[in-house]
Amino acid sequence: MGREWWRTAVVYQVYLRSFADGNGDGVGDIPGLRSRLAHLVTLGVDALWITPHYPSPMADHGYDVADYRGVDPLFGTLADLDGLVADAHAADLRVLLDLVPNHTSDQHPWFLEARADPASPARSRYLFRDGRGRGGSEPPNNWRSVFGGPAWTRESEEGQWYLHLFAKEQPDLDWSSPEVGDELEGVLRFWLDRGVDGFRIDVAHGLAKHPDLPDNPVAEAGTDPFAEMDRIHTFDQDGVHDIWRRWRAVADGYDGDRVLVGEVFLYDPHRVARYVRPDELHLAFGFLLLGQRWEAAGWRWAIDQSTVALDAVGSPASWVLSNHDLARHVSRYGGGELGRRRARAALLISLGLPGAAFLYAGEELGLEEVDVPEAARQDPLWLNSGGAHAGRDGCRVPLPWSADLRACGFSETEPWLPQPAGWGDCSVAAQIGDPASMLSFYREVLTARRAIIAEAGDTWGWLDGPEDVLVIARGDRWLLAVNMASAPVEVPLAWEATTVVSSGPAAAAVEGRMLRLGVDGGAWLRRA
Repeated sequence: MGREWWRTAVVYQVYLRSFADGNGDGVGDIPGLRSRLAHLVTLGVDALWITPHYPSPMADHGYDVADYRGVDPLFGTLADLDGLVADAHAADLRVLLDLVPNHTSDQHPWFLEARADPASPARSRYLFRDGRGRGGSEPPNNWRSVFGGPAWTRESEEGQWYLHLFAKEQPDLDWSSPEVGDELEGVLRFWLDRGVDGFRIDVAHGLAKHPDLPDNPVAEAGTDPFAEMDRIHTFDQDGVHDIWRRWRAVADGYDGDRVLVGEVFLYDPHRVARYVRPDELHLAFGFLLLGQRWEAAGWRWAIDQSTVALDAVGSPASWVLSNHDLARHVSRYGGGELGRRRARAALLISLGLPGAAFLYAGEELGLEEVDVPEAARQDPLWLNSGGAHAGRDGCRVPLPWSADLRACGFSETEPWLPQPAGWGDCSVAAQIGDPASMLSFYREVLTARRAIIAEAGDTWGWLDGPEDVLVIARGDRWLLAVNMASAPVEVPLAWEATTVVSSGPAAAAVEGRMLRLGVDGGAWLRRA
């Protein structure tokens, strides 16, 4: 029997609102995605992950779920989703849905019932508590919302408070309630029965809270860009692992290697590794690499820390460079031609290492972070912080498909977030026939990756090289090298090799047993 597909998968994240608009209302939807599946097939990915499609008031663009078993009319119908899964499977693509089990919408029937009657048993499904201070006028503890402000909202002037680690429209579920666990298991089975291949799980480290809800200590400056405090009683509680063992048993009860991928936003890889023990989640995102500056020491440290921790529990790494919550990595690496040059080299690292990898829609086009006009911003992180945090709209601007069509081919009308001038120059149509484009580079790398996996399996190791250069062996026939120094370098080779793929025309050259790398240059070499 072959090993599970997800151990080496490349998964493409579709931010549904911004991928493709099928009905011309300016918002991406499932029919639009179905019409563009060929893009993913020719790109060469193994699976797609779709951000939430469920009925929702859209206070957090779908991460506030009002019905876990439906499709919001904004995105299409249940039949559309079934058709998408069928089309994807026919094209040999797996489909992962985005599941949000930490919180619901405040318009979910459960919360409406709980809020309507203080004596209702429905309150046990959420974290309602009496306030502190005179007349209960102060929040039950000092916890802060990730989106800014207190993590508690009072239901009425004299009533209880409810917990929401994100927006006030996203009340947290109380996972100590058996009803919550039973309901979400039913949701899992509903979608698995319809043929989906698994789930990306939102806030997978946050479902269990300290039972006493004690105050959190104030954070040290700079520890977390989203944090105002160390959330030691809020996240990563031991009780969360019982939930994932239950979910793993459900997933493993289905055929086809269904997969559970956790958003485990922790900085200690050994804590992350606890989530992917053999009886828990299959994969957890590797955020250490995503957070590194462009310097070899930091990248080497992140790779070592991640792989050592995960190897101890038998889990593959899951490498990520961008997603819908953080600035696009071309911009993080300096923007413009500098950022794109480094992004190419970074892809050779993330796809050259063993394990799974996740791509974010638009990175294959070299898209940069967009400075969305303040009047157009919609992210609750921007709104709730009073503009103190720029929010995530800049990485969510709808994709450009063609330079000469309205909304760059995304829609027949104005898109839900404005596209910047010149956005069409990065479009799929503009790049598809250009062998030097970012899109062509991604296709080339994804093709070569299959050869590395076939010949090297999971074997890898560091090789000696110049300072500020990463040199990695894959098996006994492949070598990966990336120059993060500020000047060109020479890397001696143990054997004669040919360049299979390089990050640019002047990025790498092999002469005999010497590899010459340009600034920010990278290459995959194969033994001659």
